[in-house]
Amino acid sequence: MIARLDERLWFPDVQAARGDDLNEGLIAIGGDLSIARLQLAYRSGIFPWSAKPLTWWSPDPRAIFELDQFHASRSLERTQRRGHFTLTRNRAFAAVIESCAARKKTWIAPEFIAAYTALHRAGHAHSVECWDGETLVGGVYGVAIGGLFAGESMFHRQPDASKLALWHLVQHLRERGFTLFDIQELTPITRQLGAVDIARAEYLRRLARAVELPCEF
Repeated sequence: MIARLDERLWFPDVQAARGDDLNEGLIAIGGDLSIARLQLAYRSGIFPWSAKPLTWWSPDPRAIFELDQFHASRSLERTQRRGHFTLTRNRAFAAVIESCAARKKTWIAPEFIAAYTALHRAGHAHSVECWDGETLVGGVYGVAIGGLFAGESMFHRQPDASKLALWHLVQHLRERGFTLFDIQELTPITRQLGAVDIARAEYLRRLARAVELPCEF
């Protein structure tokens, strides 16, 4: 049974997630996008996916990047060596999330932009930007809790720009001691870059350890 949330701050056990082929992993409906609820969600292996209605998910399997197994293609390595692009962190979070939302089909509703921008201001959501001169051409954003980074979305306006941002993010997470990079579900691009599926039970075990680590983005 799918839980109905109210103003109380709680989530059901993610192992209770059920659904048909269209909503596999749906945990709950309702609640809000407050900072406290979003933090609890990510600590619990849950993330929001639609605003009207507000839905909360924990799919099985779960897609992740193993931080030591990111696959940079030869063409991506060549792009990186050319040094044409500049990579930054947390320089333009609002522009990154708005760019991720600026596509014909998107789950990033205005409510999500407001909520994750507030999460960023509170120090829990972060972005990596890819620049061509002073023009933002790619980026990725997500949520950090302890040694967990939960990637939410990325965009590009030039070839390889989002991939370079993602590669930079993986390197940064390794340097900072993060142990779990969650990307929710595989896409053709992330699979090409080395992302894999793991069972939800394994994800939850790793998550429990990761969120207790004293990592700083």
